[in-house]
Amino acid sequence: MHLDDTDIKLLRILQHDATLSNKELAFRLHKSIAAIYERVKKLKQHGYIKKTVAILDRQKINMGLISFSQVFLKAHTAEVLNEFEKEVAKFPEVMECYQMAGSYDFMLRIATKDMQAYHEFLRYRLAVLPHVNTVQTYFVLSETKSETAYPI
Repeated sequence: MHLDDTDIKLLRILQHDATLSNKELAFRLHKSIAAIYERVKKLKQHGYIKKTVAILDRQKINMGLISFSQVFLKAHTAEVLNEFEKEVAKFPEVMECYQMAGSYDFMLRIATKDMQAYHEFLRYRLAVLPHVNTVQTYFVLSETKSETAYPI
């Protein structure tokens, strides 16, 4: 699928407010409601729109501590990497998991209630996974920018 200017504008708008109705989108983009409906449907079918979610205020839901953990594994075979990814994906505290190039193997973004909850997560869940060698964690003191929309 080739994205035209209208598709790109539509994606930009939806990244910032996916609650807009097809009528509102049509008005903003000077298109018919039916045309917008079909475009959104196509964008979903082709995987440009993966899912529609609500972004919560983490403070209001008592997830006050965000940390970034660098994970070093003992081995780097495909089996070990796949096993680690499979296991870490099961943890609800892990918001993001990236395999990295460089001096460590994985970067995790972890959300917990507080330092005690993080400590329990690390000690009894993350650090006991097979093949985990070292975990280095950095704690967020303040958040200057948190964006979910890609610049397209």
